[in-house]
Amino acid sequence: MKEFVEYIAKSLVSDPSKVWVEEISSPKAIVLELHVAEDDMGRVIGKGGRVANAMRTLLQVASVRQGKKYMLEIVG
Repeated sequence: MKEFVEYIAKSLVSDPSKVWVEEISSPKAIVLELHVAEDDMGRVIGKGGRVANAMRTLLQVASVRQGKKYMLEIVG
């Protein structure tokens, strides 16, 4: 899942070298923290949060298939 989120984010930003994903396990879910450059935050979040919500929806669909719960947090 980590690679999936990283692939999507790298295709959206202007500086893919500054994109990385940190996976944090908690008892309820696995949290994926997406780190991007400050200049690329707008591209990853999108107008009104549409891009971020689309990424979260794709992550939710993929997580159901794996039987795990994933959450996405975007960090600048």
